[in-house]
Order: sequence, then C-alpha cells, then structure tokens
Amino acid sequence: MSEVSVKICGLRRPEHVAAAVEAGATYVGFVFFPKSPRNISIADARTLALDVPPGVAKVALVVNADDAFLDALTDAVPLDMLQLHGAESPARVAEIKARYGLPVMKAVGIAGVEDLPKLDAYTHVADQILVDAKPSKDADLPGGNGLTFDWSLISGRRWPVPWMLAGGLTADNVGAAIAQTGARQIDLSSAVETAPGEKDSGLIRKFMAAVNTR
Repeated sequence: MSEVSVKICGLRRPEHVAAAVEAGATYVGFVFFPKSPRNISIADARTLALDVPPGVAKVALVVNADDAFLDALTDAVPLDMLQLHGAESPARVAEIKARYGLPVMKAVGIAGVEDLPKLDAYTHVADQILVDAKPSKDADLPGGNGLTFDWSLISGRRWPVPWMLAGGLTADNVGAAIAQTGARQIDLSSAVETAPGEKDSGLIRKFMAAVNTR
C-alpha cells in the first residue's frame, strides 16, 4: 500500500492543528476568505502556524486575493504554499508565484469532461493542482461544500505536476476515491467537522485512520 498525503483545510484552533499533525497530515490549511465559516484572521493564522512542526506544510487558501492582502499575509504568516481557489488566470498564478517565491497550488473545479482542459492550462504555471468538485452557480463558497464529482473523469489521468484530489471526501468513501483515481494526495475539510467551520479532533483521527488502513 503506497502512502497517501493528506491536507486538512480550514483549521482554526490549536487543538485541531495538533490533532491533524499527530494523526499524520502532510499539510495543514488555513482559509482566508471572509464568506467562509472557516475564515481565519492573519494574526490568528500566524499564531497557529508558528506551532506547526517542521515537515508539515502550512498552506494558505485565498480566493482572488490582491497583492496588498497577499503582501500582508506572507509578511506575517510563515507559509510553505499558497492555494489559489478563485478565478485566477494562468497569468495571475505565474505572477503570484514569481512575486512571493512560494510554491503555488491552483484549484480547478470539475463537473464534466468539458472542465478537464482547464487542468492542463494550469499545469504549466502552478507547482501543484487541486482537482475539486465544481460548485453550483449559486454557491457562496468555491470549495469546502462537501460535494463529490464523477471520479471516472480523471481515472488514469496524470499531469506533469503533483495533484491533489478534493471534493466531498469522507472516511467512508476515501478508499474508493483513491482506488479509482490513483490519487497520491487528498484534501478535505467538511468531513472532519461537526458543523461548518467546527473541526473535531476525533473525526480527524477517524479520517486519517481510514486513509492509512484502506
């Protein structure tokens, strides 16, 4: 059984960051998007990030952020990666990568085969891509909605950069998702919450156990 890296996103409390780290998460994610119930302030994220041990990547999720916000964020929070989860163009991705000198992961929403070419467009500029479920047109959030997509759309597909599977992954379906897509990295948020934005240490441990014992 090959190892699968896990990113737990939307962390807001020290005990949940600690639970993610202790359970073996490779990445911890902080959300900077005011509409999200997982939104965190730069100051609070700095406090959490400073306690993350070496070897666990600290990822900031932003949505169509401007340079002023990214300047403040990267100046204050010791980050290892920026995750762009909005409508950022390939040119904007390249610009952010050059300006901040951090690896950039671009999220792309998938609903049907017509969305797949967008993934290819970003593999030339992003360090990683996040293959997520495409939100509905009236959704307030670009991700973290607990929605899955048809995994057969990407079964057997590979890209020239590392990629991460997201979208409605739970302790019950993650084994099937990994088996069908061949994902070596997965991202989750709502599956380890008792309510939107409220993480649970026990659910974090349960999910990680499901990944490790599939």
